[in-house]
Amino acid sequence: FFLIQELLRVMRTIDDRIVHELNTTIPTASFVGKVDPGQTCKQLYESLMDAHTNRERIIKNCIAQTSSVVKTLREEREKAQDDVALLKQLRKEQTKLKLMQSELNVEEVVNDRSWKVLS
Repeated sequence: FFLIQELLRVMRTIDDRIVHELNTTIPTASFVGKVDPGQTCKQLYESLMDAHTNRERIIKNCIAQTSSVVKTLREEREKAQDDVALLKQLRKEQTKLKLMQSELNVEEVVNDRSWKVLS
């Protein structure tokens, strides 16, 4: 899970730097003829869309995989209710699932902020 969090942190760099990206996208008076701000903004928009789509896909895939593990562990737990190690593993996976679901909320906040800045 911590690897996923680190990956998401790195993938959110574009969102963290959105103000800087916009400031460098809009040319100063001396560069007006050399840079097409419309094209540059379009590229920034597309990069942002790709980043958001990829991060959401990664998070949802992790949620799906972890949900499957939790389901399997629950079924095993019903058969072996005295297995303490199984209970610990189930709780660990449930915690991981909750953390991944909260990452979706974080992603929503990050995305909203970026789109507001871009607008």
